[in-house]
Amino acid sequence: MTKNQPKIFGVTGWKNSGKTGLMVRLVRELTARGYRVSTVKHAHHDCDVDKPGADSHQHREAGAQEVALVSGARVALMQELRGAPEPSLDDILARLAPCDIVLVEGYKREPIPKIETRRRDARSTEPLAPFDPQILAVASDHAPDTDGPPRFDLDDTQGLAEFILRHLELPDTGHGR
Repeated sequence: MTKNQPKIFGVTGWKNSGKTGLMVRLVRELTARGYRVSTVKHAHHDCDVDKPGADSHQHREAGAQEVALVSGARVALMQELRGAPEPSLDDILARLAPCDIVLVEGYKREPIPKIETRRRDARSTEPLAPFDPQILAVASDHAPDTDGPPRFDLDDTQGLAEFILRHLELPDTGHGR
């Protein structure tokens, strides 16, 4: 099913708007349907997946540019930017192994098709969709205004997965729900 380039779809919204929860549910739903899914998460803060004191952390602290942590269960590649600019989304996508769908969390300003998540208790309740033509749907825990892109309940994972698959024009894998 995978061609040279995977199909890409984003989930964006303000902090605490439900992005990560929706991403997790979409990954479960799409993988249950037989798709190979990868994800990219953008963090605006200094995130670290490594534990202080671990051997790999010590390698990084000593000045290694890249550290690959490899086991029989997984591979993690950490790259220290050390003042270099943050890689673009395209740079990150080029590093991923072949898959059917890449779900991207965050990256509000990237020109990729996206679903906007909204929650009443999010950091901001200002809608993003009116200012971003790439937001093709809104998933919300409340009934937002009726103008703009199609609306879904934030918990309507199956409906949102169907919307994404239709937009990406991906064939049915035969593992449908």
